Amino acid sequence: MMGKLLVAFVVLSAVFSCGKNDDGPPPAPEAVLLVFPEQNSECTTGAVINENQTQVTFSWQTSANTDEYILTVINLETNSPQAIRTRNTSASVAIEKGTPFSWSVVSTNSNSTETATSENWLFYNAGAQTNYAPFPAQILAPKSGSTVFMDQDGQVVLQWSGTDVEEDIETFEVYFSATNPPEELVQVLDNTTSSLSVSVASGNTYYWRVVTIDALGNTSDSGVFDFKVY
Repeated sequence: MMGKLLVAFVVLSAVFSCGKNDDGPPPAPEAVLLVFPEQNSECTTGAVINENQTQVTFSWQTSANTDEYILTVINLETNSPQAIRTRNTSASVAIEKGTPFSWSVVSTNSNSTETATSENWLFYNAGAQTNYAPFPAQILAPKSGSTVFMDQDGQVVLQWSGTDVEEDIETFEVYFSATNPPEELVQVLDNTTSSLSVSVASGNTYYWRVVTIDALGNTSDSGVFDFKVY
């Protein structure tokens, strides 16, 4: 009888012990919704620091399961990032006047190894100019540094997106070659087209960039991106 009671006690102890520790992984943080500066806008509300810089307050909505946010602001002319960690839903950053920027927020939780990233928004920090060059084209595919398969016709599709504060983009110039930097202009496309199929060969690495031109002749350069073909 005592033996049966002992076995029952051990089984029940194991069940309750497992139950206490079987809570599953902590919930992953969710991505925030960005608020300000608005997407594809001109930011005119910064506090003047000096003739070259203003201090802009970035804001976003609260996200679930998050105890800290990482705000990243990138100068699109120099590709120089600034990153700030905060528990708040806003942060102020000193940035250059008359310059295009991108910004995004990563949600983190100290109890989870997972993170969540917001959308990536573009804006111009207001300066003395009355019109702005287009934002540098955002490269969508292939991702820089990736290795991709060509299709049955021996081609790869290049994809990008282009935006402008005044919404007056006229053309995209696509430069593509197997040498870096790519100097060969392979196609001039109108503002309704943001993809292009190019011929490639297996085992080669290719370089490409997109120059965006608006109605006033202002231009912006995406910078050089590369990919390798299987």
